[in-house]
Amino acid sequence: MDALLEQARSVWEGQIDYEGQRLVDTLSTLLLSAAGFLAFVVGFVTQNIQNTLWIGLGGTALTFVVCVPPWPFYNRNPLQWLPARNAPVSSSSAAGDYGGYTRGQGLEGIEITVDGKKVQ
Repeated sequence: MDALLEQARSVWEGQIDYEGQRLVDTLSTLLLSAAGFLAFVVGFVTQNIQNTLWIGLGGTALTFVVCVPPWPFYNRNPLQWLPARNAPVSSSSAAGDYGGYTRGQGLEGIEITVDGKKVQ
């Protein structure tokens, strides 16, 4: 049951990679342009605005079905994230707690100057 819920959650979240986003952008542009052109030509030839509107609506619906759901082929190149660093565990859970880190930790030895003045 948990595996089924996990699979449904991953589909619902809709994760796609950057290449998938580029593909969606290209597909939506091409499909809407083709539908608009076809709708115009058919409407002009038949001299019927209703044909134009129905073909345009159908093309928009087709574009919606192709582009909006997170189809698996939109996630062929997922990003490989860096592993998390080992953070020290803190027993405090108060608001403003940084998980055991103090403000500015990790920036020691780095001097930042802005307009000739050292920034703390």
